[in-house]
Amino acid sequence: MSLLELEHVDKQYRNESRAALADVALVIEAREMVVIWGERRSGRSTLLRVAAGIEAPDTGVVRFAGRDLQRRNGELGGGIAYCRKTFRSSAGRTVLDHLYAAQLARKVPRSEALRRTWKALKRVRAEESARLIASELTAAEVVRVAIARALTASPRLLVIDEPTIGVDLPERDPILELLRSLADEGLAVLASTGEGPGMLGADRVLTLRKGSLRGELVPNLTPVTELSRRRQANT
Repeated sequence: MSLLELEHVDKQYRNESRAALADVALVIEAREMVVIWGERRSGRSTLLRVAAGIEAPDTGVVRFAGRDLQRRNGELGGGIAYCRKTFRSSAGRTVLDHLYAAQLARKVPRSEALRRTWKALKRVRAEESARLIASELTAAEVVRVAIARALTASPRLLVIDEPTIGVDLPERDPILELLRSLADEGLAVLASTGEGPGMLGADRVLTLRKGSLRGELVPNLTPVTELSRRRQANT
């Protein structure tokens, strides 16, 4: 049984004649890192939101662990974590507050919530950001904290839209390496990008154009290179 399945998924943009998604089919297994490449307004963000259960498809079905995602109970279908890069002031001031509050909202006991918070921050190497407020974070730190917040839910699938957008060049590869390492540990990762380098480390790169998904690399872009090979080339 595949972890995530999209079958004949259609989604229409509001007040527009063109389709955001057109007959999209996608299957993702555990330990896979799949990247959706698409130009601006290609539908890639919509695809990730539908895959995560945030938005419902107009037609078609999204299954997670064999069950219709729209009929499951629990946040984002349970087992799926969507990385939000925004921080609501109502959740507190510091990064620690935000991760802690997110778990209390899921009725996690306070002591366990605190343990999970520190474990997640350490896993993404963001312990030093714990007592910072959101406005003090760099773009790379925002991404790491967003991933940490998602990890506190112990998901089986991590969905993240454009993880390297706005991140300084030296910090982009480490972010992708983090996502790759999470996939290697058993977590499925679904990400999107509009840049060639954002494909690095992926098991599969799929092209999204005008709402149609294709299982091919984008022509005229830098080929995907395994991170291990990149490291060897740099030594």
